[in-house]
Amino acid sequence: MRKNRKFWLLALTLVMSMFLAACAGGSDKGTDKAEDNNKGTGSGSEEAKAGGDLILDVLSDASSLDAHGSNDVVSSNIQANIFETLVKRNDKNEIEPGLAKSWKQVDELTWEFTLRDDVTFHDGEKFNAEAVKANLDRIRDSKVASPRFFLFEMINKVEAVDDTTVRITTEYPFSPLLAHLSHNGGGMMSPKTIEADYEGMKEGKDPGAVISANPVGTGYFKFDSWNSGSQIKLVKNEEYWDTPALVDSVTFKVVPESATRIADLETGNAHIADPVNPNEVKGVNNSGNATVNQKASSSLSYIGFNTEKEPFNNVKVRQAIAMLINKEEIIEGVYEGFGIPAVGPLAPGIFGFNKDVPVVKHDVEKAKELLKEAGYEKGFKTSIWTNDNQQRMDTAILVQQRLKEANIDVAIEVMEFGAYLEKSAAGEHDMYILGWSNPTGDADYGMYALFHSSQKGNPGNRSFYENPEVDKLLDEGRREADPAKREEIYKKVQEHLVEDAPMVFIHHQEYLTGVSNKIDGFDIDTSGIYQLKNVHFVE
Repeated sequence: MRKNRKFWLLALTLVMSMFLAACAGGSDKGTDKAEDNNKGTGSGSEEAKAGGDLILDVLSDASSLDAHGSNDVVSSNIQANIFETLVKRNDKNEIEPGLAKSWKQVDELTWEFTLRDDVTFHDGEKFNAEAVKANLDRIRDSKVASPRFFLFEMINKVEAVDDTTVRITTEYPFSPLLAHLSHNGGGMMSPKTIEADYEGMKEGKDPGAVISANPVGTGYFKFDSWNSGSQIKLVKNEEYWDTPALVDSVTFKVVPESATRIADLETGNAHIADPVNPNEVKGVNNSGNATVNQKASSSLSYIGFNTEKEPFNNVKVRQAIAMLINKEEIIEGVYEGFGIPAVGPLAPGIFGFNKDVPVVKHDVEKAKELLKEAGYEKGFKTSIWTNDNQQRMDTAILVQQRLKEANIDVAIEVMEFGAYLEKSAAGEHDMYILGWSNPTGDADYGMYALFHSSQKGNPGNRSFYENPEVDKLLDEGRREADPAKREEIYKKVQEHLVEDAPMVFIHHQEYLTGVSNKIDGFDIDTSGIYQLKNVHFVE
């Protein structure tokens, strides 16, 4: 499998050379049936069949269907089909029109967007400038406490100039504004549902509770039902303003067991299975019923520490554990070589990636020295949390084994994903395993939510990490307009992170998704979001 990783690195190098504004990219790579792995890219090589009910077996349930209510990929995968953004990113990582037809930067702080005038929400409400204002005002409302607030906190004012013109004024020049507006946290929800949600809050309901129960957007699929812990169903929006989706419905079935997902895929009870474990790729590709869609990602897998808890409030303990953990062992043993080792939080191709950041090497003896200096020569007892993801559970076992070498006794606790997010956001954990995708392709998204002290808990900083100098640099990075100066700022941030070790950066994974031979047109983007609009049945 080492050849796979070398191919992946070569693909990333080629992608990086294609873009002036560096963003994560990737391409399919071959394995046992390389000739089949381009299936699902929407080539149109087989005749499309109209209609049909698409079924996806997925690992976890969504935590929220409010576009402002969560910041996890599982929820985003549902939301991305219901809600649309003002602008979007194409497969070349270029910004394209979405609900906004055009835009211009009036000055360094002011942007104007011209909106489409032929769009309606699923509830019949007209999409207009007031709807945009309602959404961008809500995500910045402290009473809502959106975990995606950081995406738009630099916005000072949103004005509805007329029905089709929106003016956005920022507190400071913010270069990645368009990239942030392409994030599904900027998905447009019906003003009626926003109003109803505020009414619900007055009655004591949690923010987003009303919206989650009946999310209403402008997208090519509409919400139908949510049986919590079991499945979410969407149906085709027949009145969609653009080219409509091809299938009649999409059902996301929660299937935690990998063997069941694969069996469903191969027997036709599911058309997409996510994820496929690395050791299952060969079997799926040789089944004759399905193939694995492989996509290089911009995501990061990592092992984090709660830096506010002993002994992880001691930097030497964190550094020692970073040296005890063998990332090559995890990548080869758990992921079978799919992906590349991470040197920091940013993947190659993300703007601000620092290829020269010092690499933390596996060094047991040096780790023991650091633990002795920290007063933990005899080790200690702790725990590591993960959700019910087989690769993360397997990673936890390897971490447990490696830390034993320094007399660190690690108990493994596995949780359902929603509970895992809730409890880790509350800071109840010691160590934890998680991932972070980068849908904007910019260092600000890849580091601000994870490491700025204002983002502790649900927004992303589950390490509860705080460093005033890092805060200062991250603030400067989002205020600096000069790309070269921004890169230098983010280079310094990454150097601090290696030294402070709030987490162990494991690898940039490859998304492995099982796709039935009965469908075509499926893809997944570099941040892990399913592309379902063009999926169609071919048999």
